[in-house]
Amino acid sequence: GHSHLLASTNPAVVAYDPAYGYEIGHIIRAGIERMYGGSHPDPNVMYYLTVYNEPILQPAEPENLDVEGLLKGVYKLSAAQTLGPRAQLLASGVAVPWALEAQQLLAQDWNVAADVWSVTSWNELRRDGLAADEHNFLHPEEPPQIPYLWGKLAGAEGPFIGVSDYMHAVADQVRPYVPGDYVTLGADGFGFSDTRAAARRFFHIDGPSIVVRTLQSLARRGEVDPAVLPQAIERYRLHDVTAGTTGTAGGES
Repeated sequence: GHSHLLASTNPAVVAYDPAYGYEIGHIIRAGIERMYGGSHPDPNVMYYLTVYNEPILQPAEPENLDVEGLLKGVYKLSAAQTLGPRAQLLASGVAVPWALEAQQLLAQDWNVAADVWSVTSWNELRRDGLAADEHNFLHPEEPPQIPYLWGKLAGAEGPFIGVSDYMHAVADQVRPYVPGDYVTLGADGFGFSDTRAAARRFFHIDGPSIVVRTLQSLARRGEVDPAVLPQAIERYRLHDVTAGTTGTAGGES
């Protein structure tokens, strides 16, 4: 779960963790233009895309897709359709469908309104943030540059929850550039399970785990009753690795 961290050590690697086919299409097109015919100031790069061998429902490209955000690393995929305490779910790759699952569970079980953001590249968001930091450090007389992620999330209400199928440190890369309370979920260590759903429950990166992590963050802010936390853990059987249902494929994890 650390390949994106390894990729981040090479300044020539542009790494993405896309969720859907239409995201991959835009990334590949932009990469070809950058490396083979565009006018980008830094064409001497290589692209690293992580894709998955798990069957995922592939939605059509949304109307008015934020292509700039997709290519820079983050765009809002699904806005909450309910009222209640607000939260922001940031997910990448195969974790995006589980964030959408969590969005639904939060609304129907706990009256929490969560927006879902597709993070196509944690690495590029961090790289952009570091560049803004360096510019502001060296040019204090100029108006400060705003990291892209900070600007994108500015005004978003509630705590931020970052999740991927990778270790915590991948989503933790962008912590300085999140404008609010930020917690992460990740798959650290070695899992022992016979299905993908059990693996995600073991690491607590499945939909119900995202729900509980969100409720915990809201409870710390005084926006939900802390008494719901043990209720939610029991309701979703988070301590039971065999109770995981997140995923559309079985087989080895």
